[in-house]
Amino acid sequence: MGKKILIVDDDPDNAGMLRCALEPLGHWVKVCSNGREAVQTLRSYKPDLMIMEVMMPGMDGYSLTTQVSEDAELGSLPIIVMSSLEVSRRMFERFPQVIAFLRKPFETNDLLKAVKAEFEKSEGPAAKP
Repeated sequence: MGKKILIVDDDPDNAGMLRCALEPLGHWVKVCSNGREAVQTLRSYKPDLMIMEVMMPGMDGYSLTTQVSEDAELGSLPIIVMSSLEVSRRMFERFPQVIAFLRKPFETNDLLKAVKAEFEKSEGPAAKP
């Protein structure tokens, strides 16, 4: 059963690549180009997972993660963070909902493994064949 994934990335090529990797697996993917747009979309779309870039115009990924973590309704949303800056990894260690940090450029298989592991965990052991 597919899950709803929100991608937040201001690079349309990167967002398109992520969409092309996830949709064939049966997931429903929505893309936002910045953090402010994502804040509005999170409540209406209600994703099962958010994948986001750190460096974005308007509201960066750290600010978005902070806002999500402090929200009673969204605080448990799993997040995968992408960044070309390895030093960004430490900034996100304090957020329990950040389930993976992928340094760009990353292998698509690494992303898919992180997504699969999260969804298997949320479904529990009974869902595994």
